[in-house]
Amino acid sequence: MFPSRFVHLEEARRRFGPRVDRLGSFLGAGDPAADAAVEALAGTSAEERERLVDRALTGEARSLPVELRALRESLSTLPFWADLERARRGGEVLLRTGFFGGVVLGFRSLVAGYCSPAGNKPLVFSGRLREAAPRRLSETSRFVSLVYQPGSLAPGAPGWVAAARVRLMHAQIRRLLRASPRWDAAAWGDPINQVDMAGTVLLFSLVLVDGLRMLGFRIGREECEDVLHLWRVGGWVLGVEQELLCATEPEARLLWELLEATQEPPDADSAELAAALLESPLHEARSAEERTRAERFLPVAYGIGRHLVGDRYADALGYPRTPWRLVAPALRTLISGTGRMVGRLPGIDRLALEAGLRYWRRTVELGLAGEEARFEIPAAVSRS
Repeated sequence: MFPSRFVHLEEARRRFGPRVDRLGSFLGAGDPAADAAVEALAGTSAEERERLVDRALTGEARSLPVELRALRESLSTLPFWADLERARRGGEVLLRTGFFGGVVLGFRSLVAGYCSPAGNKPLVFSGRLREAAPRRLSETSRFVSLVYQPGSLAPGAPGWVAAARVRLMHAQIRRLLRASPRWDAAAWGDPINQVDMAGTVLLFSLVLVDGLRMLGFRIGREECEDVLHLWRVGGWVLGVEQELLCATEPEARLLWELLEATQEPPDADSAELAAALLESPLHEARSAEERTRAERFLPVAYGIGRHLVGDRYADALGYPRTPWRLVAPALRTLISGTGRMVGRLPGIDRLALEAGLRYWRRTVELGLAGEEARFEIPAAVSRS
């Protein structure tokens, strides 16, 4: 029996064949290696837990709990198919989009993730949806920007460490929710299961690329597949089963369409999460001037957001139909035309890459107010 979240199965089987039932089997699958590691850390204090994780990922692995040492060893050698040069090219594709990559990450990728009414439940159970929205976006931006860096997914490099930490963070949330009487496994499956993790990898790769294309960026199939390869490696470090990590654009598009075809429409939690994200500048305003500026920008945000997620999702999320939705098509024309003109200039790719690096660095610094995103293992989850 599949969890009740897995819907429209007969129609999906006619369209996707036996892949449907194979995918459904992953709704009850977690991440055994990471799950065992956090279980071994369960009796330690928060400080000791963080110290042991730091040692496991960046220092000497001897005298650690055997489960944590086993996880480190399993991650110490990348799979045969991993090509860090190709991953570097994929990161550069995204870095060159700079500010617009950040817009698509927030207004399309994250919101599309919120639209899964079962997949969003671990986040909902963390509580403080509105207050924590800016921090969540900044931490996600930090994680994504680390993965984008050249060579960052080599064992021991910053992106690899961040992905391994996020993997352990997910495992701890899974452990806590499994023990919670509020978690409805019959409806939602395992918390942060393999299906939802594979979907997250697509949000940061295919869904992000499609959003950039919607804004006028010319990203061909080879470049798209470089991005997919970057996140195929990243997904492997995150603990996603290899058969759910897509190598080609058609594979990725088929999996994304299957995910969308077998989930319910966005629910009230989806709408609250999306509103918290898009309206966060308004709630973060510290002066009358900042509030006025945020109020003026909000219709623009909803207009661009509607374009990027489409009317079906936007209507389900309660987005207003504002004339500002016409900004995005105009932007597409501008970006597409400008890209054709400046693409002929020598050195333009390098300049765009350097600008993108500066953008992500500055965005993260502002969003985290100078703090470091450590992706710490939480002690508890609670629904507020």
